[in-house]
Amino acid sequence: MAQTPPVTLRSPLRWLALGFGDLRRNPWPGLAHGLLLAAFGAALWWVASDRFWLLAGAFSGFLIVAPVLATGLYAVSRAGEAGRRVGLAEVLALWGSRDGRLVRFGMLLGLAGTGWVLTSAGLITLWSPVPIQKPVDFLRHVVLEPRLGLFEAWLLLGALLAAPVYASTVVALPLLVDTPMSVGEAVAQSWRDVASHPGPAACWAVIIVLLVVLGMATALLGLIVALPLIGHASWHAYRELDASTGRRTGG
Repeated sequence: MAQTPPVTLRSPLRWLALGFGDLRRNPWPGLAHGLLLAAFGAALWWVASDRFWLLAGAFSGFLIVAPVLATGLYAVSRAGEAGRRVGLAEVLALWGSRDGRLVRFGMLLGLAGTGWVLTSAGLITLWSPVPIQKPVDFLRHVVLEPRLGLFEAWLLLGALLAAPVYASTVVALPLLVDTPMSVGEAVAQSWRDVASHPGPAACWAVIIVLLVVLGMATALLGLIVALPLIGHASWHAYRELDASTGRRTGG
C-alpha cells in the first residue's frame, strides 16, 4: 500500500476528490445507493409532510442510520484500490453475508436514530407556542423565532447526539467491512482516530452536513449523488485517519 499522506485540515478535500474519482470510475453501485436512499427520504417526506415536528427528527434520525446503509460503497472503494471493478452483485453479496457485526451496529444506530426522532418530536411539540405542521411553520416559529430558545435547544441536542455517533462510526464502519475486528474494537479505534485528529475530523463532519443540506435543498435529488460521494470519500477518510495512528489497516 502506498505511503499515506499526513492528515491535515485540508485532508477532507482530498478525501472528497478521491471519493469523486471512485464514483466517476464505477458510478452504478453508488448511484443505486443514492437513488434508494433519496427515495426513502422522499417516502419520509410524504408520510410526515404535514407533521413537520416529526419530519425534522425523522430526517436527522435517517442521517444517523445512513452510514450503515452505505457500507457497500466501502467495498466498492476497497476494490478500486486493488484495481478491481465491482458491481451491484458484490455489494449485495456483502449484505447477503448477514455479517452479525454490521447487523448489531445497524441496530444500535437505529436505536440512536429512534431516540432522536422521539426527542426532537417531543421538544418541538412541547416547547413550540403554535402547532408545527408544515415546513413553513418550522421555519417561521422555530428557525426564525427572534427569541432564543427552541431552535438553539434543538440544535444543541442534535449536536450532542450526533457528535458521539459520528465519532463512533466514521472509522468503525469501514473497519468492520475491511477487517474481522469486533464492533467494540472498531468503535474504540474510531474514537482514537478522531481524538488524534480532531480538526480534520470536525472539518469532514461539517462537509458531510453541508453536502446533505445541499442535497435536500434540491428536492432530495442531489442526495442521489451526494450520498454515494460521501460514502466513497468516507472510505478514504478511514484509510488515512486509521493509518496515521500507526495501526495497519486491512485490505
